[in-house]
Amino acid sequence: MTMIDVNALHLAFGAVKVLNNVNLQVQAGQSFGLVGESGSGKTTVLRCLAGQYMHWDGQLRIGGHALGRKLDRARCREVQMVFQDPYGSLHPRHTIHTVLAEPLRIHGMDRERERVESILAKVGLNSSYRFRYPHQLSGGQRQRVAIARALILEPRVLLLDEPTSALDVSVQAEILNLLADLRERDGLTYLMVTHDLGVVAHLCDQVAVMQHGSIVETLTTEALCNNAAQHAYTRMLVDSSRSYSRDMAEA
Repeated sequence: MTMIDVNALHLAFGAVKVLNNVNLQVQAGQSFGLVGESGSGKTTVLRCLAGQYMHWDGQLRIGGHALGRKLDRARCREVQMVFQDPYGSLHPRHTIHTVLAEPLRIHGMDRERERVESILAKVGLNSSYRFRYPHQLSGGQRQRVAIARALILEPRVLLLDEPTSALDVSVQAEILNLLADLRERDGLTYLMVTHDLGVVAHLCDQVAVMQHGSIVETLTTEALCNNAAQHAYTRMLVDSSRSYSRDMAEA
């Protein structure tokens, strides 16, 4: 079953074209990566699916249902987004309980405390974290809370916008392993934006490469790792990634 279907997606800000005929399909339970340089349009695709941009042209479907240009509760229950900066995405004056309970109240869901404690446990935090504020948590703990907030409405799709790039290297693997475990346990579907091909190799089954608002190549992660990329831009990204890794190792 195709869970995410993006067909002929176009978007512009005034005279500036940001997305140009973007097409991609993500199967249910799959983790799909979007890679490319800054400004290539990766996050813009996520924002269209999440309902943050509404002036796009084309067709967007989630679970076979067409998405309109108006954000409704059903769409919020189906699709949630995890942002790049966990501190910036959490209200500094709200406790973790308030952060997690707010979506439940908006959607009229019962058993608030039980659901909050359950979702915290699922992301590896005990119930005492309910009473803390974001500034009292580490970066990795804040991102766990951000993931918990995205999951508390029990969506089928997570849109992941560079979910580890703001974290220390030592914490990144913990969050990636958590996301992998959650996907396997709950049958989630991921569409993830990243600059890091190592993250793609760790978490994704398939990857699309974007340049100047268009997808230039789609291939499996295995093919990417085995130097089977066909497009010159994809090969350049792989070579740059390897060069960066060597430079870091020699530093």
